[in-house]
Amino acid sequence: MTTPLQGHLAMLLFSALVAGSFPLGAAAANDIAPIALNAVRFWLAAAVIGVAVALRGGVPRAARAAPWRYAVLGGIFATYFVLMFEGLKTAAPVSAAAVFTLTPILAAGFGWLLLRQITTARIALALALGAAGALWVIFRGDWSALRAFEIGRGEAIYFWGCVAHALYTPLVRRLNRGESALVFTFGTLIAGGVLLSLIGASAVAATDWAHLPARVWVAIAYTGVAASAATFVLLQFATLRLPASKVMAYTYLVPAWVTVWGLALGHPPPPAGILVGVALTIVALLLLLREER
Repeated sequence: MTTPLQGHLAMLLFSALVAGSFPLGAAAANDIAPIALNAVRFWLAAAVIGVAVALRGGVPRAARAAPWRYAVLGGIFATYFVLMFEGLKTAAPVSAAAVFTLTPILAAGFGWLLLRQITTARIALALALGAAGALWVIFRGDWSALRAFEIGRGEAIYFWGCVAHALYTPLVRRLNRGESALVFTFGTLIAGGVLLSLIGASAVAATDWAHLPARVWVAIAYTGVAASAATFVLLQFATLRLPASKVMAYTYLVPAWVTVWGLALGHPPPPAGILVGVALTIVALLLLLREER
């Protein structure tokens, strides 16, 4: 028997796994071109998901119609990850994770534009609180930086990646024609892998794959398997047991998990002022988890 508690536990693990991609990605970001890393990462994730698709009977003929849909989604998804690793060259992992928590409020905007989805007042308040907490972390808890709107280059780059991620979410629903989530994700990963391999061919060829530091292969393996394939399974598991708003809520837990990851990897804790912003994102999480009355 499945219960909502199992869905919450799945999303708790989901947020922890997603958070791990920030410090591990930051460690490898300056050792390899982001487009080359993600080309390999997309093919690895596609291989893992492809095995699952094959075990469930393969890709139905109907799912092969209008392949341009996968190209659009794969291109947007690839843009997100390339800009993420480009931003992590200079952005601190906690700051980048805070930028990521802006995704739900951006997705709500795109959801209204593309699907005319309306959010409740409570969810809007939670999104606003989460955004405020994210901005506090992005500006490093510095009022003068916030007033001057001094955004780090890495955070600014990654923000546009999060815009792509936010657009991706409602587009999946808009372009899906009844395909299972597993098959649809497989097509998206294949398309993304093809686009990254073509556009980044020179970067892939110029990479000295035999002499890359071990941390790069750790980042590729982690983002390809744990932060892609595993999180996909957890997300699908949770969406069958929880409302969409509650699934989305766990995005706000990522900065807190990044702090835990950083401590586990031996990094110094972030300044106490930044933790105020992390606390606000957790309050947003709790608001989104409350039952509607």
